[in-house]
Amino acid sequence: MKRIIQLLVLVFCLNSVAFGASTPEQRTFRISKNLTIFNSVLRELDLFYVDTLNYDKTVKTTIDNMLEKLDPYTVYLPEEETDDLTFMTTGEYAGIGALIMKTGNEVCISEPYEGMPAQRNGLRAGDILIEIDGKKVNGLSVSDVSALLKGTPGTIIKLKKKRPGEKNVLEKSFMREKIQVNPVKYFGVIGNKVGYVMLSEFTDRAALEMRSAINQMVKDNQIESLVLDIRNNGGGLIDEAVKIVGYFVPKGTNVVTTKGKNSDADRTYKTPTEPIFPQMKLVILANRSSASASEIVAGSIQDLDRGVIVGERTFGKGLVQNIRPISFGGNLKVTTAKYYIPSGRCIQAIDYSHRNDDGSVGHIPDSLTHEFKTKIGRKVRDGGGIVPDTLTKDERKLNVAYYIFAQNLYFDFATQYVIKHPTIASPADFKLSEEDYKTFTDYLMTKKFTYTTQTEKYYTELLDMAKYEGLDTRAKDEFTALKAKLMPDISKSLDENKEEISELLSLEIIKRYYYQKGQIQYSLRTDKDLKVALDLLKPVGKYTKILSAN
Repeated sequence: MKRIIQLLVLVFCLNSVAFGASTPEQRTFRISKNLTIFNSVLRELDLFYVDTLNYDKTVKTTIDNMLEKLDPYTVYLPEEETDDLTFMTTGEYAGIGALIMKTGNEVCISEPYEGMPAQRNGLRAGDILIEIDGKKVNGLSVSDVSALLKGTPGTIIKLKKKRPGEKNVLEKSFMREKIQVNPVKYFGVIGNKVGYVMLSEFTDRAALEMRSAINQMVKDNQIESLVLDIRNNGGGLIDEAVKIVGYFVPKGTNVVTTKGKNSDADRTYKTPTEPIFPQMKLVILANRSSASASEIVAGSIQDLDRGVIVGERTFGKGLVQNIRPISFGGNLKVTTAKYYIPSGRCIQAIDYSHRNDDGSVGHIPDSLTHEFKTKIGRKVRDGGGIVPDTLTKDERKLNVAYYIFAQNLYFDFATQYVIKHPTIASPADFKLSEEDYKTFTDYLMTKKFTYTTQTEKYYTELLDMAKYEGLDTRAKDEFTALKAKLMPDISKSLDENKEEISELLSLEIIKRYYYQKGQIQYSLRTDKDLKVALDLLKPVGKYTKILSAN
């Protein structure tokens, strides 16, 4: 089957690779020719291939492989994924308002959204789903269960669930509702007349919700400065990004220009309204997962010298996608243009091959990039993401704390913790006790917690290669000593990484009582990037100095 798919992809792509620019007539002929070849190949396979073909899967995989050769963001969305498309653009879907996850063969509630149907009707994180509308859940995938939970607003959903610590299976019936996920995950005052807004995505209400949050803090707390947190914000709608920039800069300011192969893709986006907060100091927190519309906001604010960027180099996605409807209810999300921010630079990574493991921009030497100037003459560069005015670095390492997370043990312990603790202190005051930490480490031992580090895996590969080359005997003592060094000492690792383990466990516990907002409140207590931002905004901070030509 893999060979079939490679053949079909080759049929699609060969001519477009072999030939450069051509006349419209030549392009039309080549498209028609390749589609005819594709149809012929598929018919021949249907008639003569040894196994029965799954037509939908074969063609979908072929399309996916073809699009993968172009860029990471051009994707085909069949009719059954229309709900996903709606959620991407509006943050809206119809269901119960909860996240779910797989645990063994079972699917459980991982997080009910505060104020949504699931939470209002008593569903908790850790509840195991048994049946949905009479259909047994055991063995189904998360996507299959998610589809069962979703439905038309106003329809009744009937759930059977089992709660850890309770013997009986419980039944719940309540209405599905239209779920609108607020892109402003949290806002609040975090310092002397300093407001904070966490914006998670640029859906069609992002600008409106952000303006509402800032206005409330101006009215209630007379804030004069704002920290806008777009870390881990993967982007969304350009128009929303432009509106948000427009809150801080004059009407008619150029924010972003798109340029594509077709003139239809060429457009300049300007701020549509007079600024609402023209004098407010602005610090934007960004990281390597801040992408697309997030980079438009951060990059344009930097180019216009309107605020200071703090954090890591951003993702480096300077491409624009449009949604094009295609046959049988499907859609093609297709890259149509690159975008350029006010200084004239494009922040798209130079290529897709030099990326970090998470897809963000890897190291790009200055010799491969170009220098641009901000409005007042500060030097900035293109070629891959927005480099913050104040760079920070995540010093955390891949250690035992994350192996515990990967095995869902924080989650499982928190489920048991809630049974024994009806209430806890507020997110501002909560502190995991020494007794609770000891209970957790004992819990890990009862679960026979262990893990294999990536270093150990490389050691095994090295030893296998040494055996293949006959060097294992010669270096036997060295290999034995190295193995002893690399084998994890669980007790020692739990002690050495106590602070990080305690933080991750505390976040999971707090989420059970105060939901996502409480979790964010707690995390801000020790947020190093936020501390840098607050220091910049102090009367004697470097905010003004950074935004000067010298």
